[in-house]
Amino acid sequence: MEVGQKVVCVDDNFPKAVILLYKSLPKKGQIYVIRDVVLGVNWKSEPGEVCLYLIGLNNPKSTTPPYPERGFNAERFRPLEEMKQKREAEEEIHAGF
Repeated sequence: MEVGQKVVCVDDNFPKAVILLYKSLPKKGQIYVIRDVVLGVNWKSEPGEVCLYLIGLNNPKSTTPPYPERGFNAERFRPLEEMKQKREAEEEIHAGF
């Protein structure tokens, strides 16, 4: 995933702890544009998670130095083109029956 790429949220099931820390959360099925990709920490503060920042969703900064904005795990998203191809393949399968 890269800056400027369109992605679709495929998982908007967040732990309660995350819901309390964020002010803007992505919604399943919605399309977003990536504004940055960084190496971050997960909601348990464990390092190594690929984190996305999305245009239109801005969140509070972490309380841990270097105080990055709270982002979203890249695994919660799929590239828009990948989702279109999957949907077209499913439609072709169903059209044959």
